[in-house]
Amino acid sequence: MPSSDRQQRLAALRDCIADIERKPALAQARVEVESRTGAFPQFGNGLLQEMFTDEPRNSGAVLGFALAQAKGLISTQRPALIYLQLADEGQKLGLPYGPGLLSFGLDPDRMVLVRVANMAEMLWAAEEALACRAVAAVVADIGSHSKLLDFTASRRLSMRSAATGGSIFLLRYGLGRQTSAAHLRWRLSPVPSAPPPYDSKAPGPPRWRAELERGTLIKHQASWLLGWTDDGFATFELERPIDDGLGGGAALPRAVPAQLADRLSQTA
Repeated sequence: MPSSDRQQRLAALRDCIADIERKPALAQARVEVESRTGAFPQFGNGLLQEMFTDEPRNSGAVLGFALAQAKGLISTQRPALIYLQLADEGQKLGLPYGPGLLSFGLDPDRMVLVRVANMAEMLWAAEEALACRAVAAVVADIGSHSKLLDFTASRRLSMRSAATGGSIFLLRYGLGRQTSAAHLRWRLSPVPSAPPPYDSKAPGPPRWRAELERGTLIKHQASWLLGWTDDGFATFELERPIDDGLGGGAALPRAVPAQLADRLSQTA
């Protein structure tokens, strides 16, 4: 290929990428994030978001965060939600629970569960799902890190998402961060729920701490304390870091028996 043609193609590709990254949805989200009004911004269609949590046992936090956003993207024109998972990860991470989704206002009949054999099939299925105009969002539950999910693969997903208007959420686990073309990168941590009104000892609605680690056009790092309701996200005031008892305090002089129940005596 002649050098001039190569330069023209590269220039055209850069312009195309710049247009994608100047998405109005991100520009509006930047205004909301930097104004820090307190409410969690509503991100529009056509975005690639990465959502990390430190440990796989917190998979419920990233899944709930992704589904709560996906719920706001469902419309009469785009009624479907695709959930992708590696077949051998199902027993480790679990599956979305239909009655639970329904209790939070998400109709499980709108969700299509897809089990794939390997990462190559997952990336192919994600691109094909994004190409369908009836799909509002794709949630890809990534297990262990794969070399196939590199910057080039994420760029393909990002460009397909921007071109078709379908959103994609990549659920990731661990402390490592690879280079990617995601428009937004989040770190999710579960936090204790608020006590329900009729029983202060019972668990309440789920809550997470969402930290924006990186965002195209959004340079301001921000955090929210969020809950999921049948009307969408509920935003709460950020509290002081919670001591989980795993470190930082003085060692106990002896073993302490676990509390069996509220105000019940210990038994041998």
